[in-house]
Amino acid sequence: MSKTATLEIDGKKHEFPLITGTENETAIDIKSLRAVTGGVTTIDPGFKNTGSCKSAITFLNGEEGILRYRGYSIEELADKADFLEVAYLLIFGDLPNQDQLDKFHADIKSKSLIDDDVKKIVDAFPKSAHPMGVLASLTSALTAFNPASVNVDSEEAMYNSVVKILGKFPVLVAWTMRKKKGLPLDYGDNTLGYVENVLKMMFKQPNEEYHLNPILVNALDKLLILHADHEQNCSTSTVRVVGSSHAGLFASLSAGISALWGPLHGGANQAVLEMLEAIKEDGGDTKKYMAKAKDKNDPFRLMGFGHRVYKNFDPRAKIIKKAADEVLNDLGVDDPILNIAKGLEQEALNDDYFVQRKLYPNVDFYSGIIYRAMGIPTEMFTVMFALGRLPGWIAQWREMRLEKEPIGRPRQVYTGENLRAFEPIENR
Repeated sequence: MSKTATLEIDGKKHEFPLITGTENETAIDIKSLRAVTGGVTTIDPGFKNTGSCKSAITFLNGEEGILRYRGYSIEELADKADFLEVAYLLIFGDLPNQDQLDKFHADIKSKSLIDDDVKKIVDAFPKSAHPMGVLASLTSALTAFNPASVNVDSEEAMYNSVVKILGKFPVLVAWTMRKKKGLPLDYGDNTLGYVENVLKMMFKQPNEEYHLNPILVNALDKLLILHADHEQNCSTSTVRVVGSSHAGLFASLSAGISALWGPLHGGANQAVLEMLEAIKEDGGDTKKYMAKAKDKNDPFRLMGFGHRVYKNFDPRAKIIKKAADEVLNDLGVDDPILNIAKGLEQEALNDDYFVQRKLYPNVDFYSGIIYRAMGIPTEMFTVMFALGRLPGWIAQWREMRLEKEPIGRPRQVYTGENLRAFEPIENR
């Protein structure tokens, strides 16, 4: 016998089915609520208690610090897989064998060239433009150069659209940074691995040979894996809602990039560095700022500590802390900003106030440190987040279209004026 939930409104009882996921999460299916109750709806600002879909991609348990992609723990994937393997897993459901992975990479490289006219769009932006605005615009502009819509009923067409954006997006990311730095735009090197090529496209100087640092490659590979998907967050929900109107993949991704831009979402790692800069300008006293963070009457917020979803610890932070230590040790960076970051980290890990409240450094804290040490400008941090999140967005868009989900259309509770008579302007 199927389980139900009973809702009583004005003395009338209504039953709704319960849905249980594979990890025993339970949800009340209220899609018939308005119909059976004569117009009653629910209100849930921020959708914190509302499931917008059923998804087989990512499982997240914030209370226990669990994150899994398609059933694989984030710890095991970060340790044993590379970013392209994880991308394939997220998008297509299973880890690839060697032949599948080789074909996937070859197909991505074959689609990596971008129409040279896109350079004109890049040139039109001033250097002062925020890289996330540039990236969102360039991603949307790809639609103009690839006007045919994706036939979601064709496995081949869907695959081709996936490898096309995976090939072109890193180029757009690199061009966005090179525009900011005044460097010539580069098309990359198809003899390299995916992550190695990203680094070369971003950092190669026109008058020097570029040498890859395996520690930086490993750190970036792990960062991209850790950011690859995170269930139904703001940007992912945006991609799904925009895609539910049958907007194309590039347009849906562009909308997701814009959602990611905000400081409460993908912009958090940029906010961390801006906070560290402010602490440095004020003398660099970490103890002073830890005290301010503990003072309820002080408006100061300690960025990069704790997490909205993870109530215990962020499993991604444990993984990336090691990579951050390796990068800083290898590069031997003498940077007062990074020294302040390390000071805050040690204070938080050993201060009873932070330990008891589980306010540990999160993935945004460590990713910002790594990106700064690598020489990536602060304004580019969220762009790097978008590069990592790309396969997750693609997977969610593909799942939504294949499941033929209805167009997203939330309800509201109207709180405005009742019916009013129109007054002629001379009587107002």
